[in-house]
Amino acid sequence: MFAAFQKYLTDKIELSEEEIAAIAEVATVKKLRKKQYLLQEGDVWKYNAFVCRGFLKTFSVNDNGMEHILNFSPESYWCGDRESLMHGTPSRLNIDAIEDSEVVLIKKDDFDLLCQQIPQLNNLVNNILQKSFLVSQNRILANISLSAEEKYQEFLEKHPAIANRVPQHMIASYIGITPETLTRIRKNAAKK
Repeated sequence: MFAAFQKYLTDKIELSEEEIAAIAEVATVKKLRKKQYLLQEGDVWKYNAFVCRGFLKTFSVNDNGMEHILNFSPESYWCGDRESLMHGTPSRLNIDAIEDSEVVLIKKDDFDLLCQQIPQLNNLVNNILQKSFLVSQNRILANISLSAEEKYQEFLEKHPAIANRVPQHMIASYIGITPETLTRIRKNAAKK
């Protein structure tokens, strides 16, 4: 599975054989079964994780046991808990596999060293972080300004491939509405 990660990297940046070997040396592949956790709330997250195959979700669970999905991570996406990674604090999040998955993990210290040694990798990471920030900013804006119907429509437009891979209750959780509200929205849309 490292080959999928290598292809992702070499499609985005130019790497020498030595640089690829340095990355491969510190990367480990973890296989996850459907519903298996990669991270559980309370654990400290210590990795940069890249999804080679499968599909993961990052979520929290409130006091009533209700799940709130922050991110979906299909193939070629990164996942993790930045807060726990950067501060070494126990995570408030969970990450589990929606499908059988394979993930490349690189420990934080090793990844930081790679970014120092390979400037183009550091630039790639900075670009990813900037895009992630913009996605989060737009999601917050949508959450506070759009109706439930508009949130669902925006989700379908922005993530059509994801919409076909996850159950409706997960989409509802991701866009911040109840499953019942989503069922009503879909019924009304079907009538139009």
